[in-house]
Amino acid sequence: MTKEMLLILVVAVVLAATAAALKGAGRRKASGDIRAKKLLTDREQPMFHRLQQAFPNDIVLTQVAFSALLTAKDLPTRATFNRKVADFVVATKAFEVLVVVELDDSSHRGREAHDSRRDSLLGGAGYRVLRFKHVPDVDAIHRMMRPPGPVQPG
Repeated sequence: MTKEMLLILVVAVVLAATAAALKGAGRRKASGDIRAKKLLTDREQPMFHRLQQAFPNDIVLTQVAFSALLTAKDLPTRATFNRKVADFVVATKAFEVLVVVELDDSSHRGREAHDSRRDSLLGGAGYRVLRFKHVPDVDAIHRMMRPPGPVQPG
C-alpha cells in the first residue's frame, strides 16, 4: 500500500470516528429517575372543578394532547403540534369538542406569540379556544361560551 493510500485510509477512519462521536454527542443518556407527578397543578384543580360546574352534562378532559385533537397527512405539519397539550377540553357525551380551555399563569407573560400560534393551530381546525388568567366563575364561563351576537345599532 502506498503512503498516499495509507494516509487517505487513516483520514477516512478519523473522519468516520469523529462523525460518529458528534452524532452521539447530542444525545442525553437516560437517568432512569422516573417519579410520579400530579395530574393537575394546584392552580389547575379549581379550574377543572369550575368547568365541571359550568358543564354538568358534558365531559371535562384534562391534559389533552394536540395529537388527539389534530391530524395531518405529512410529518412536517404534524411536527407543528407534536408534544403540545391543551389544559382542558370540554366535550359532549358523544366526544364532540365544545371548547378548548387554557389557564394562563405568570409563565405565559412574554409568550403571547407562542400562545397565539397554539390557538391558531386549534382554531384552524375549527376549535374554539378560551384563555383565562384566573379561574372564572360559572357565569363568566357561560358568557364567554355564547357565540358573539349581532352588533346592536347604537
